[in-house]
Amino acid sequence: MPRRRRPPRPGALADLSPTRILSQIVLLQLAYYACAAVLIVFTALVAGKEVSIDLLFSWHSLRGDTTVGWTLGLVWVLNSLTCAIFILLLIARSKLVLDFALTVHFIHLIVTSLYTHAIPANLFWWALQMCSATIMTSLGVWACQWRELRPINFGSKTPARPPPATADEGGESRGRGRGRGKDGAGEYEMVGMNEGNSNV
Repeated sequence: MPRRRRPPRPGALADLSPTRILSQIVLLQLAYYACAAVLIVFTALVAGKEVSIDLLFSWHSLRGDTTVGWTLGLVWVLNSLTCAIFILLLIARSKLVLDFALTVHFIHLIVTSLYTHAIPANLFWWALQMCSATIMTSLGVWACQWRELRPINFGSKTPARPPPATADEGGESRGRGRGRGKDGAGEYEMVGMNEGNSNV
């Protein structure tokens, strides 16, 4: 008899679907460049510099011996911080953050090399990419884990708290209604008693 295959885990095909992974990579890459473009244009306008597409795709502008290079480096670091939010919204799984962060920077390397017709030879550019990937990965993992560890709410209302206990003359607490014993073993119910009447 032919062996029967084990049914796939629920959600496994959807999680590992190549179409879904490809769409997440495209959306994350577009968000990466869109956010960087906004930050670069804003910084260039404030600094009074000419806005050029070279600031986004060329590695020649990222130099450690010029003010423009350090400013662009700071912009790319801020961009990696912002992209952690997109990782949380698009990926939302801490185990996949490293793969997507490295993929984003690898695609950026390809795009930069094709745009400048040369592989980046500036050590400042490579150091910045490693710093950006580290920040994006660490912050993205932290954000996704924070979201994964949040308690799940099924729509039930929070149970009402029991009425507070009151202290009598002997210093012992006396509750009203139902409550739990000091050992937490079970519930008890306080029954009203008339003072002065005792049963022997």
